[in-house]
Amino acid sequence: MLSFLLAVSLVTSHPLNSDRELLFADEFNAGQLDRDKWIVIGPEFWVNNEQQAYVDSPETIQFVDDMEGADGGVMALKPKWAPGTQVPGVRVADFVSGRVESKGKFDFTYGRAEARIKLTDHVGVWPAWWLLGNGQWPDTGEIDVLEYVGEKDWIGVAVHGPGYSGDEGPVNRYYFQEGDVTDWNVYAVEWTEDEMVFMVNDDVAYRVTRLAIEFLGEWRFDNPKYLLLNFALGGAYPVKVNNLTDAKYPGMPNETVEAVKRGEPAMYVDWVRVWAPETE
Repeated sequence: MLSFLLAVSLVTSHPLNSDRELLFADEFNAGQLDRDKWIVIGPEFWVNNEQQAYVDSPETIQFVDDMEGADGGVMALKPKWAPGTQVPGVRVADFVSGRVESKGKFDFTYGRAEARIKLTDHVGVWPAWWLLGNGQWPDTGEIDVLEYVGEKDWIGVAVHGPGYSGDEGPVNRYYFQEGDVTDWNVYAVEWTEDEMVFMVNDDVAYRVTRLAIEFLGEWRFDNPKYLLLNFALGGAYPVKVNNLTDAKYPGMPNETVEAVKRGEPAMYVDWVRVWAPETE
């Protein structure tokens, strides 16, 4: 019964009401990061045994104005080979990458958050599009709209809170019936006071209800969440999927390391939009 509650997978369409209020939008057409909307995370932040250090750099947070299939400009989060990167008092990393957040700039409670994203086919990368509460993790809740670890026919979605984080939480895989992550896709969550519905190109991929969460612990999704986009490499989630525990960089094969050296892996973001809840 529990697995049924936590893994409802549907194939219906969820059309967006054009009359909804647009709360936040970044179309990435300016050719640079809008610092009124986003902050950039620095190298001192490190979790999940990820192999990169985050830096605020035009090499890791790039902008493209003529990408095929995009609607205007594109933000590209790109990992870079940077052997011996020193993070004083923390570690030494061989890669750098980008992570942007709207923390302190924008957050919201209930509505629809969506982003149009194109990914690359590389094993052991870990880009993500997600929402996070403003307090201590996981007490104020986490909503993972898109996580990708390098198997291009599926993406992961999840929610985390006190008593149901990590593998203990409601998680699901969405397998593409047509195309894959290397196409432009819209990844969205419709968040209300009673449930979260995850969508890929308006197909419902997963539904998590308040009742199902409260079977595991407290529902921590009545508070504001801010937006995050990041590109991690290796670490806990890729290792759990590909079992590359003995690789030089856990979770990431040498083929992907070489691809990073060539500048190939990337997370391309055409736009991010947040809509107010639907009105009756």
